[in-house]
Amino acid sequence: MKNKDYKKKHDIDKEDLAAEAAENAQAAETAAETSEDTASGESAADDALQQAVKRAAEAEDKYLRLAAEFDNYRRRTAKEKLDMVKSAGEDILKGILPVLDDCERAIEQLEKTQASTFEKEGTGLIYSKLRSYVKSCGLEEMDVRGKEFDTDTAEAVAQIPAPDPALKGKVVEVVQKGYTLGGKVVRFAKVVIGL
Repeated sequence: MKNKDYKKKHDIDKEDLAAEAAENAQAAETAAETSEDTASGESAADDALQQAVKRAAEAEDKYLRLAAEFDNYRRRTAKEKLDMVKSAGEDILKGILPVLDDCERAIEQLEKTQASTFEKEGTGLIYSKLRSYVKSCGLEEMDVRGKEFDTDTAEAVAQIPAPDPALKGKVVEVVQKGYTLGGKVVRFAKVVIGL
């Protein structure tokens, strides 16, 4: 509704500017005719002609500015729509992340216990299908283990003495995986940092 009103207003402005330009052109023609009729009114006609030309130039400038403003508006709304489409599924994918975490925990527990191969394969199949679906939606897992701690991608939940001097200030363990969607962080990784 708002976009239609904006466009309607600017369409009316375009019509007004076009009408004003036509009036100015007609005034210029009238001034030229008047100058032909009277030799003594040449200076008055020249003044009228100059004013008409000036008004026409101003009307043209207003029209060009209005057209540029509308073009910028159109581009901005198109970009906003594109961004909205890109991030439309973000909330749904955020809701699926705990299910992915639970599947990973279930697979770990099944490996530790004396579960049958059918249980392990079934749970693994569900997990792989769910993981391939979220990947197809653009959700990507962040790999932060062993890398320098970065507050833009990870959240520190604990600090422990580094098991290796090379791991000081780096991520020693990932408590909860982090994910990105289209380059934007959807969930920060929860990590343990080495001191």
